[in-house]
Amino acid sequence: MTGRVEAVCVSGDDLLPLPGKRPATSGIRKRPVPGRVAVLAETLDGDRQVNRKHHGGEGQAVYAYAQDDADWWAAELDRELPPGSFGENLRTTGLDLTGAVLGERWAVGTALLEVTGPRIPCANFARYWDVPDLVKRFTAHGASGAYLRVLQAGELGAGDAVEVVHRPDHGVTAGLFFRALTTQRSKLVEIEPALDVVPHKDREKLARRIAALVG
Repeated sequence: MTGRVEAVCVSGDDLLPLPGKRPATSGIRKRPVPGRVAVLAETLDGDRQVNRKHHGGEGQAVYAYAQDDADWWAAELDRELPPGSFGENLRTTGLDLTGAVLGERWAVGTALLEVTGPRIPCANFARYWDVPDLVKRFTAHGASGAYLRVLQAGELGAGDAVEVVHRPDHGVTAGLFFRALTTQRSKLVEIEPALDVVPHKDREKLARRIAALVG
């Protein structure tokens, strides 16, 4: 399966102010950048991940969002949503990111990336779009995009192919994981086969929650 990178986006120093909050800024506001972009161990060159407790790190180094899903939101809200509007680093076409399997690997440019799970929306997302009920609506719709870890550093750019070079057979998708974390928590037991793929910072907590459900 092959898709395509339509845009590569980073925040640079254009951070979103968060009055009265800690941290006081967010790196959610991203813009497309030209040329080749270096893929580092835990981020893209030029990107800022301010709140590392909830964003970034080894299992959330890169965030991808599909153009088809962006088009759905553009129609829903009657507004333009250019690349970077979802806080994504990669705007993609030709890939079903909700159906992406945890642990599937993407060859993009000279980098190798691995899908680790969905993005859970937060209040900063609603503030950025100025849509007060966005978290509720985003959760109900369920097109979460996909977080990725970097297995091999390299570089990538707009126009690069995204080749899915490996896909596990456990069937745990970003969409299933998203529902298990949000609206259908009983499904958490279904993500256990992919637990070793999720970001390190979340594994122990999820394992405890699954154990509690199993009893």
